[in-house]
Amino acid sequence: MTEKNPLEAGTEVSVVIPVKDDSAALAVCLAALRAQSRPADEIIVVDNASTDNSAAIAAAGGAKVLDCPEPGIPAASSRGYDAAAGDLILRLDADCTPAPSWIDHVVTAFHEQPRISALTGSGRFTDGPVLLRTPLALTYLCAYTVVSTAALGHRPLFGSNFAMRREAWQAIRATVHRADPELHDDLDLSFHIGEHYRVGHMRSPAMGISMRPFRSVGSFRHRIRRVFALLLPTGPVTFPH
Repeated sequence: MTEKNPLEAGTEVSVVIPVKDDSAALAVCLAALRAQSRPADEIIVVDNASTDNSAAIAAAGGAKVLDCPEPGIPAASSRGYDAAAGDLILRLDADCTPAPSWIDHVVTAFHEQPRISALTGSGRFTDGPVLLRTPLALTYLCAYTVVSTAALGHRPLFGSNFAMRREAWQAIRATVHRADPELHDDLDLSFHIGEHYRVGHMRSPAMGISMRPFRSVGSFRHRIRRVFALLLPTGPVTFPH
C-alpha cells in the first residue's frame, strides 16, 4: 500500500481510551489530557459495561462517551477507533498519565516521518515500590519488544502509548479480532498494521502507567495466556518466519 502523510495545517487528533470500572484513574488521565500543550481535537472514552461512574467521569471531563456492551478491550478499542474522526488516532489506557507534551510529540513525529503509519512509545510505572519502578518497567518493556519483534518481524505497538494514522486503521479494521476478550488488542493490531504499513518509535516522554497488572502471579499468568490466545489463531498466517 502507498503510505501518505496527511499532516498539513488543520490536522486533527483523536484520543481513544477504553475503560471498565476505573473512574478514579480515568479522572486523573483526563486531567492530564486537558493539560496538554497541544490539545486533542476529540477524546473518546469507550465504556465497556462499567458498573461504576466511569461514563459520568468521562462526560464531566469533556470526553465523548461511547457504550460498548461487548466484553473486552479489543471490542472497546475498535469501537473507539471506528468512531474517531481525527487524521491521527492516539491510544492510551484509563490508568495512564501522559506528559504535557505527549500529543505534541506524536504529531511532530508523524510530520517528520511521513512514511510511518503507526508509532509506539515507552512507559514508566507511577505506582508500586519506588526502587522497583524503573528496573521493572525496563525489564517488562524490553522483554515485550524483543519477543514480539521476533514473532512479528517488526516493532510491536504498546497498548498504553501508541498512535496510528486513521487511514491505516480504515484499511485493516475489517480484519482485526474484536470478539475475543482474551486477546491482546495491541499485539493483534500490530500483526495487521505490520502487514501493510511501517511501525516507528516516538521519542516522547515515557507514558505513566500503573503496576497493577503485575502485582500478582495470577495476573501475570493471565497476561501470558492472552498472548497465546492471540498467537494460536493468527500466528500461522502472520508470523514472518
